Amino acid sequence: MKSELIVDVTPQEVAIALTEDDRLMEVNREQRGKDTFAVGNIYYGRVKKVMPALNAVFVDVGHEKEAFLHYLDLGSGFLTTQKYITKLVSDRRRIPEIHKIEHQPDCTKEGQIADYLKVGDTLLVQVTKEPINSKGPRLTAEISITGRNFVLIPFIEKVMVSNKISRNSERGRLKQLVQSIKPHGFGVIVRTVAEDKRVAELDNELRVLVKRWDDCVRTLQHKEPVSLISQELGRTIGIIRDIFSPDFENIHVNDKGVYEEIKQYLDLIAPESSKVVKLYTGEQPIFDKFDITRQMKTGLGRTVGFKKGGYLIMDRTEALFSIDVNSGSKKLYADQEQNAFHFNMLAADEIVHQLRLRDIGGIIVVDFIDMDDKTNQQTLYEHMQKLMSHDRAKHNVLPLSKFGLMQITRQRVRPAVEMNVMETCPTCMGKGKVQSSLFFTDQVVERIEAMVALYGRGLRLHIHPYLYAYVTKGLFNLKRKWAIKYGVRVIENQSIGMLETKFYTKKGEEKIFQEKHEDKACEKQ
Repeated sequence: MKSELIVDVTPQEVAIALTEDDRLMEVNREQRGKDTFAVGNIYYGRVKKVMPALNAVFVDVGHEKEAFLHYLDLGSGFLTTQKYITKLVSDRRRIPEIHKIEHQPDCTKEGQIADYLKVGDTLLVQVTKEPINSKGPRLTAEISITGRNFVLIPFIEKVMVSNKISRNSERGRLKQLVQSIKPHGFGVIVRTVAEDKRVAELDNELRVLVKRWDDCVRTLQHKEPVSLISQELGRTIGIIRDIFSPDFENIHVNDKGVYEEIKQYLDLIAPESSKVVKLYTGEQPIFDKFDITRQMKTGLGRTVGFKKGGYLIMDRTEALFSIDVNSGSKKLYADQEQNAFHFNMLAADEIVHQLRLRDIGGIIVVDFIDMDDKTNQQTLYEHMQKLMSHDRAKHNVLPLSKFGLMQITRQRVRPAVEMNVMETCPTCMGKGKVQSSLFFTDQVVERIEAMVALYGRGLRLHIHPYLYAYVTKGLFNLKRKWAIKYGVRVIENQSIGMLETKFYTKKGEEKIFQEKHEDKACEKQ
């Protein structure tokens, strides 16, 4: 299977698309220039509210909404961690050694959070779920440092090996190896990718993770409460860390800085694969070049088609995500039961793809086409389980109910990917009347002249593909005329509106055109 990563870097965000055999499988977006409270970030927070009825507290970590910490997320070694932090911040001249901290009693599963925390207490916490809708971040007090092969957990001594490593001999080797190289006072979870790795490689990563913890400790020692202590690796590096394999063929990046960052990371974890990172320098937007924009617009709408003419209708509510399966007008079999079974099996493939593509979490309810045959219902259920087994997110799939509904729960750690695939006319702003096309090219010329006067020749003008087809029509077309007269290169861009224009410099810096007067193209009647 051919796997590629396409990274689109803009001043506002970094968008990451994962493709398998050229099919878009995942889309992630990361805002730039601000604290995004990403999963893995570590904060020095302060308790704002204690909620005995929920057995939880709300913690101030700097987000507009207070973060949520449940009692069960304190971790068994919470008291030991608190004792270490108290000692650390009380004496800023030296750092206490973690293995010399006296171990405190573990928190029992039946305890109450009010017995451990009160308003005003400070504690070290880590984000486990990003803010979603009106909810603040979800926290844990059991801090972990994640690497490619290991997860390092301070204040415990256990070594645990991933259940996905099935060979007993390899599990024993890894457990014995990690026991011999890990420092005292730390626990380690061995991840699946560590299977058959050499000792030197594993030892090197463990040292890196311990150093990251030491850096957190030094930062914490000199920080006041409600501070960011450690920021998780960027979303791009995080995805590469979790999914990268020797089967990865290309990682295309359109930004020199992010390109170097990814290359350095691969040099660390897989030096032989660093050549797969490629800097994209083409003028066409990178998502257009690799067909990502089209796949997003066709695959992220409310209605999504699948093979043989069937389609899904997908709706989000506050409580759950609903998916309705439809066969359309096409009938493949005379027998209704066989027809329904066939379309349901095809729909299952697309549903699993959509869950991963949109990163849908929480409760998902699927309304399959009604089937009376119990064997067909069981076959569909087993097929869905098999497809979901490849999903990296934690999930649970239930059999069809008597109403033909299938319930799925899927781990939700960040907001689902959403994209408005409907375009609003930028001239009439959705009122239903647009400017006459006869005047549009005149308006574009005015914009070009104004921008060239400000920034000189050599600008890049991005327009919608429909308009691009119009200005490139004929031998002596408008594109050629504008290039000769104004030095402007016209480039089609699938991600912008029908009558929208965007100007860029040769270096890719966007220049905003300022209207000198109010647009009178649409008149209210």
